[in-house]
Amino acid sequence: MGDIKTYLSEHRQRLLDELFNLLRIPSVSADPAYVADVEATAAFIKNEMKKIGLDNVSIEETPGYPIVYGEKIIDASLPTVLIYGHYDVQPPDPLELWESDPFEPVIKQTDLHPEGAIFARGASDDKGQMYMHLKAVEYLLKENKLPVNVKFMIEGEEEVGSPSLAWYVARNHDKLKNDVIIISDTGMVANDVPAITTGLRGLSYVEVEITGPNRDLHSGLYGGAVANPINILTKMIAGLTDEKNKITIPGFYDKVRELSEEERAAIAKTPFDLEEYKKALDIDAVYGEEGYTTLERQSIRPSLDVNGIWGGYTGEGAKTIIPSKAYAKISMRLVPDQDPEEVPGLFEKYFMQLAPPGVKVKVTNLHGGYPYVTPTDSPGYKAAAKAMKRAFGKDPLPIYSGGSIPIVPLFEKELGSKSILMGFGLNSDAIHSPNEHYGVFNYFKGIETISYFYDFYKKQMI
Repeated sequence: MGDIKTYLSEHRQRLLDELFNLLRIPSVSADPAYVADVEATAAFIKNEMKKIGLDNVSIEETPGYPIVYGEKIIDASLPTVLIYGHYDVQPPDPLELWESDPFEPVIKQTDLHPEGAIFARGASDDKGQMYMHLKAVEYLLKENKLPVNVKFMIEGEEEVGSPSLAWYVARNHDKLKNDVIIISDTGMVANDVPAITTGLRGLSYVEVEITGPNRDLHSGLYGGAVANPINILTKMIAGLTDEKNKITIPGFYDKVRELSEEERAAIAKTPFDLEEYKKALDIDAVYGEEGYTTLERQSIRPSLDVNGIWGGYTGEGAKTIIPSKAYAKISMRLVPDQDPEEVPGLFEKYFMQLAPPGVKVKVTNLHGGYPYVTPTDSPGYKAAAKAMKRAFGKDPLPIYSGGSIPIVPLFEKELGSKSILMGFGLNSDAIHSPNEHYGVFNYFKGIETISYFYDFYKKQMI
């Protein structure tokens, strides 16, 4: 029997080739044109589960794209780990900004990845990270070293808000029963600074529509006499924050959990180079709520951002109109203990008040999710920390993430178990952007770390 490092060395090319085969399937859940590809990806994952030796492998139908399930129950008296991941990916657009085909993975060297990085849509989010779990269990089963029970639940709708996941989880409590859930859909500080995400921001996402006249009007005949919905919308959006970049919605901060000075001091210990941060983004200054650092602004403080704005004429040349309508999509990242079911109502009430006479306002609540905090004294966290220390040679940092994973609080509510967010990506991986990539080092180090986790978790639970 060999150890995991030997196994990874001996099977290195195969493990890359298999991941590449997965990345080649364009499983874009947001675009109906890719339905067959999304379903083909589910079939690929099912075959992989069978190949590594999982039992009761099935493609589980939902109102949307299917969930792929598989398990290995070695002893009902042992702890059970549920592994969650997703096989769908973001659209690759804009294609012209990709330096290589988004669905033909290639390895290129970068400053942060001297061993090379895998460039492809889904490389980091989340096919590469999800696939690490299958390969870690493959090794443990081949070597007869799996010390606990495992269950896999891999969905195909995460990139569109997981609309079918709650439906599925609510109907499969017994099948999904577990002691802890492991998710690799987050990241580390750097390749030499491992981290475990202990906090996630929640989300409230709305679309607003401003309607003025009943049709587009000639801006010469009507300009200055009729409210222009685009002009009005921009003024209303500007009114959502003040000169200190604090959100002005009444009641918005009422439930925000303020961190202690000790907790803020712990965040400040996270390695962070402000100049490098600005250089990487090609900006000359940071921006945000007064009184907080950049790390705090993007993790423990709520935010409000316009994600898209449109209306009027945007084609070639000039068309002098006052548009009938203007639109915007606005997201608010929430922190504990803000409620994503309450915030849209607060937003709508205030946004309506910002509108002058002459326009009509419509606010549509699109979706949201709760913020989440996982304790660092749980058996799952302790096992993950020990696994990372063994793999990286140093203790991982507990970090807060500015992103949102709405399914994490859903799991706790429905299944009663905590999730451990043990990710291996980097902020520079360009997820959701052109030229997404995932380090070859990260891929193999992730497999190694995950393989250590199970034994440490069993020891924590016994």
